[in-house]
Amino acid sequence: MAGMIPRRLGQCLQAAPFSSSFSSTMIRRVLSTSTPALSHIGKQSLPFGSDVVMTHDPTPIMTPRVPADLHSTTLKIKGPLGEHTLPIKPYVKLAFEQEQGDSLLTVSVADSSIKEQRAMWGTTRALIANAITGVTEGYTVPVRLVGVGYRATIEDNGRKLSMKLGFSHQVEIEIPEGIQCATPLPNKIMLQGNDNQKVKEFAFKIRKWRPPEPYNQKGIFVGDETIAKKTSKKK
Repeated sequence: MAGMIPRRLGQCLQAAPFSSSFSSTMIRRVLSTSTPALSHIGKQSLPFGSDVVMTHDPTPIMTPRVPADLHSTTLKIKGPLGEHTLPIKPYVKLAFEQEQGDSLLTVSVADSSIKEQRAMWGTTRALIANAITGVTEGYTVPVRLVGVGYRATIEDNGRKLSMKLGFSHQVEIEIPEGIQCATPLPNKIMLQGNDNQKVKEFAFKIRKWRPPEPYNQKGIFVGDETIAKKTSKKK
């Protein structure tokens, strides 16, 4: 087996005229004996304050909202800004601990040698962390309107976002429930909510009306989004 690696490597290098830098990089990758470094984020304990209440219901979900949640358990996270309900896979284990007055949540899986369980280990821990941040601090996403005459206003008692984006008509979008929308400046929109996914999903729903274009660098920008400027071809 040891003699097969150099022989195969020599055939690969002779098949095409690679540059010396590319071939040296390829040699290091093939002959490297170090194991890839993993983040192991699922093993990290998750602290949360006394203003957050978590309730884990081990009863399996028999009528799921989506088929992937079948037989999952339910975790409810309640805080000052609202409440979240997360489906937890049946092989994911949750352990609550107290350490020096602080509450800790430890996430584990039944068998870490199974690829699916390893993948959901860190994913579940990240989703719970996002939910804790949402019910305690919330999420804020700024949206910038860059363009001549681009303006945004809140109408219908805060339930509708109206924008002037250079069309012959105004663009009106219903603001989803659970999201607060404000316009501190005519060309700036501030979105707030306790669900990170819903807030960013609504932000990119606004963005699709005028995606940023690289020649004049105009459009709708989400967060600190930037775009590289392109120069038009000269005849």
